[in-house]
Amino acid sequence: MTEVVGPFRKSSYSGQENNCVEVADTAPGGRAVRDSKRQDGPLLTVSGDSWRAFLRQF
Repeated sequence: MTEVVGPFRKSSYSGQENNCVEVADTAPGGRAVRDSKRQDGPLLTVSGDSWRAFLRQF
């Protein structure tokens, strides 16, 4: 399992809505993504390269 090493941050695109995506850094330099309404729910983890490729799409 990938270790989450940073605090989760809410997406800047979510504004004041409750339907948010949160992201945190992981130990190998990637990211963990979760649903803010289910903080104890599953995480989607991606490598640093995959995260950067995702961000280039926006």
